[in-house]
Amino acid sequence: MSAVEKAAVTIPEIGQAYGGGFVSGITRDPVTGKRALHITAGAAHELVGKWGEYGVKIEGADSFTDSLPNTQAMAAAGSELAAKVLDLNISGFTDWAIPARDVQELQYRHFKPTTEENWENSRNGENPHSEPLGQLYSAEDPLQTVHAAFQEGGAEAFRDTWYWSSSQRSATNAFYMTFGDGYQYFGAKFSELRVRPVRSEFID
Repeated sequence: MSAVEKAAVTIPEIGQAYGGGFVSGITRDPVTGKRALHITAGAAHELVGKWGEYGVKIEGADSFTDSLPNTQAMAAAGSELAAKVLDLNISGFTDWAIPARDVQELQYRHFKPTTEENWENSRNGENPHSEPLGQLYSAEDPLQTVHAAFQEGGAEAFRDTWYWSSSQRSATNAFYMTFGDGYQYFGAKFSELRVRPVRSEFID
């Protein structure tokens, strides 16, 4: 694609209804340099379940940016939660996935439901793959989302609770995040947590 063609591409804005859901951000692949636009499904499509089998290391589910390959690897290894997400058909789109860790971070950064202070510890909010680069959270940044439908009590709002990512930490744990205050950590794969599906489109 030429520079002129790239300039002509209109990228939908954060929060805009698009592609079966709502635009939640952009990541850039560190190897290929390709940018991906991420679309978050509506609240009606949330699921709850175990990440996978405790003590089993799944090959191909370690990416922080590639949600769909992670989810496909989980399903192939027997994850019922991943299989349910892959079976989703929302507005004709069938490439839904459990968001990878840095894709999930964008969901919180742009759709934070609460007015709570953010959790300031560890590397919460640091996102080397997002565009623009994600910086560590402060107590007041990010603030509650400006998108009314995603604010606490809104039709599309995330719950003030834990959500799985599709990024594996080890044979026993996978990464998750709480959408009350942005705390990013990892937990036992047998835990029953929520998932908000996402799909991605390359934009260059």
